[in-house]
Amino acid sequence: MLESRGSAESLRAFCRAEGVNEVYVSISERGQLMTPGSMSRMLHVLHRGNIRVEALLSSENADEGAAHLDKLLGRARAVLQFNREHPAERFDGLHLDIEPQQRSENKGAGNLRFLPGLVEAYRAVRRLAEPSGLTVNADIQNKLLKGSLEERRMLLSALPRFTLMMYEVSNPHDGDGIERKREKVRVASERFLGMAYDGLSGPDLGRMVIALRTPDYDQRLAEMLRVLDEANGANPHYLGWARHSYNDTLGVPESRHP
Repeated sequence: MLESRGSAESLRAFCRAEGVNEVYVSISERGQLMTPGSMSRMLHVLHRGNIRVEALLSSENADEGAAHLDKLLGRARAVLQFNREHPAERFDGLHLDIEPQQRSENKGAGNLRFLPGLVEAYRAVRRLAEPSGLTVNADIQNKLLKGSLEERRMLLSALPRFTLMMYEVSNPHDGDGIERKREKVRVASERFLGMAYDGLSGPDLGRMVIALRTPDYDQRLAEMLRVLDEANGANPHYLGWARHSYNDTLGVPESRHP
């Protein structure tokens, strides 16, 4: 999408209108990287709008280590190489979407057997990224916040930033009025932040963005994002809101990026 004419400008205009100051974008499609020229132009346009840009790196298996992790790290190195070759228009960070919970052996309440491998994948990417001045953020599910004290400490100390996918709290057809939807967002966000950091303290803990998605709220999404700020703005662990995704506003089906 971002390789078509005018698309980066359209995204910048959307971000300005919606109060978005950071985006993460997939830089590959079916294993093929976006062309360097397209990436450089996109970064130039978005940076002129004071919008940070993170490169999205996806995997279902990087937690298993070996070749799977090497593949993810290879993509991270490709971003680092691009930054070295384009010092005027660099990516600001890496955004990880590693989903071991999608595999059948990892499903089920309380099943966090994959967590040590996931954390090691996070740390491996962080070791590459931070010396080059890149931040690292990772999408996570609320399942990860239900672990033990030590499991949560392991997770939250692995990276400086996380994005909690707080989906399916509401839906447009659940019969709830707007005040009830607002209350559900407030209660859920406060509960998940409390659950994540319960019993934990220290400067090494990552902060948390909370993400909502368009299909859950339709035209009310922006209002629900404001509720997140109102409810959690004073919480030192709260880093702001995110919305998933820009494609929803364009009617573009979500695709999986290997």
